[in-house]
Amino acid sequence: MQNETNELNDKEQETKLSFEQALTELEAIVKRMESGEQSLELSLEEFEKGIKIVRECRKFLEEAEQRVEILTRQDGLEKVKSFDSG
Repeated sequence: MQNETNELNDKEQETKLSFEQALTELEAIVKRMESGEQSLELSLEEFEKGIKIVRECRKFLEEAEQRVEILTRQDGLEKVKSFDSG
């Protein structure tokens, strides 16, 4: 029962992270795993958490891309301009 509660708290925490916070947490996980000082079990848990964070980041980016596409549509057609075209 306690383990289930911890898992729910972890999931709630992950969904509350901003994109920047998620990236920071992901970087911390990578550093801890690369150190080689963790047990295999802990490394696997960290890897699983990292995968969940990557999925959340991907969702953030997909939503941002959709918003940009919506904002750049004109007359029902997308007219995306390059930042270089000044």
